[in-house]
Amino acid sequence: MSVIEHLEALRRALIISIVAWTVATVVAWFFSTTVLTFLIHRSGLENAFFLSPTGAFFLRFKVALYMGIVVAAPIVFWQAWWFVSPGLYRHEKRVILPLIAATSAFFMLGVGFALFALPLFMRVLLSFAPSDLRFLPVGDDLLSFILALAIAFGIVFEMPVILWTLGMLRIISTRWLYKNHAYWIVGLGLLANVMTPGLDPLTPLIVFVPLVVFWEATALLLKLSGR
Repeated sequence: MSVIEHLEALRRALIISIVAWTVATVVAWFFSTTVLTFLIHRSGLENAFFLSPTGAFFLRFKVALYMGIVVAAPIVFWQAWWFVSPGLYRHEKRVILPLIAATSAFFMLGVGFALFALPLFMRVLLSFAPSDLRFLPVGDDLLSFILALAIAFGIVFEMPVILWTLGMLRIISTRWLYKNHAYWIVGLGLLANVMTPGLDPLTPLIVFVPLVVFWEATALLLKLSGR
């Protein structure tokens, strides 16, 4: 393909992706109240507050935008694959397609785990408040917290896929992983803090623990496979 044809293909993929996201967001708007109510109740709260006349509108709009991203994601991934696949060899396609599927599946598992464990996270975090303090759940802050937690655990659940892929490609080895074990632990701690910016000090710890567990489990699997 010529440069012009590549640019046309990229333009087509971008347009389809943007249209898919827009349509998904519009449809998601009609379900945003239901989803918002679910998230509030899932957090163990009876209600949440907004602090300006436009607060409720923008809160629903943010929910619709995020839902639109999730719903349109398969189409976006397909368009990305359609754009890059002509330049790949057959053996590369056999590796990349399962990798994309595993990456997507593990990310969604991470998001699902975050929502499943959300009531526990909220109880633990709110238990640190002294008796003379009351929690005022502002809808926008609550949504930002849930989103940050979901994305953080989505990324955490990518750890096995990333390490396993690098191990299978012989870019890393079990010996190298264990040799640099201390550096990995420090790096994972820094990553947990970067993934949860602006949140309370306990949330990075909640993210850090499964990061270490996944690291240890994947290193063990690589060792058992002889890598």
